[in-house]
Amino acid sequence: PKGIRANAIAPGFIETAMTAALPDEVREEWKKKIPLRRGGQTEDIANTALYLASDLSSYVTGQVIQVDGGMDMKSKQMTVLYEDNHLIIVNKQAGEIVQGDKTGDTPLSDIVKDWLKEKHNKPGNVYLGVVHRLDRPVSGVVLFAKTSKALPRLNKMFAEHDKVSKTYWAIVQNRPQTSKGTLTHWLTRQEKNNTARAYDREVPGAKKAVLDYELIASGDRYHLLEIHLHTGRHHQIRCQLAKMGCPIKGDLKYGAPRSNPDGSISLHARNLTLEHPVSHETISVTAPVPDDRLWLALCKEATK
Repeated sequence: PKGIRANAIAPGFIETAMTAALPDEVREEWKKKIPLRRGGQTEDIANTALYLASDLSSYVTGQVIQVDGGMDMKSKQMTVLYEDNHLIIVNKQAGEIVQGDKTGDTPLSDIVKDWLKEKHNKPGNVYLGVVHRLDRPVSGVVLFAKTSKALPRLNKMFAEHDKVSKTYWAIVQNRPQTSKGTLTHWLTRQEKNNTARAYDREVPGAKKAVLDYELIASGDRYHLLEIHLHTGRHHQIRCQLAKMGCPIKGDLKYGAPRSNPDGSISLHARNLTLEHPVSHETISVTAPVPDDRLWLALCKEATK
């Protein structure tokens, strides 16, 4: 079926470019372990891909795991940006959900748990606390707590915006009128269509939203903005940039003229800097931009 980039070569095994390069003994072991029959359905292939994502870290060096899936499932990749005894920080792909929801799709939190279980050979359940979230079509830095000691301290830091700094990059088609500035709006949440609405003045039920932006790169048709949040509101960046007349590329909900081919929006959580909740050292983690020609070109321009 369209979209599947893996071929069943034997009952219980999926052949991909990565698995083809593995040692024969590993391939033979997977053939025994993975329950996929000949002529299996696309759901079988997707489930097998998730299994490989959790199992692959035992055999592949480095901190990146990747497999190919079927149906609407994109290539699954998890890049670990930082890990210690209390924290793990990963680079989320657009399309992934951070925590389980009504869709029933496998969340990033479960993928990270499986990865930790394999890497550290943990016999029981793995503790993992969700500290914050990114919208599904957004990519970039996501932090998880590995201990019950770290989680409440991180929750407090994020809730109070204390000792935590987040930087986002956004690609927009319309160049802002000024190259840098501060946006202050009052946002209301529209539950019916899961959007936010920005007002220039305070209105009943609205929450104040503040961000700083700066134009850091431009191409022939698109511009790259760097954003620093002072508050954390629902869809804040998406809504405020649209209110400024600069909707994010691919963000149909907020006025972009067309979607991105992969369903993402061009918003990336670029950097997270925080005080470690236990050691109190400063940690700064930067997530590479998506492997996309436009993203890479604007990133090169911004960092040269």
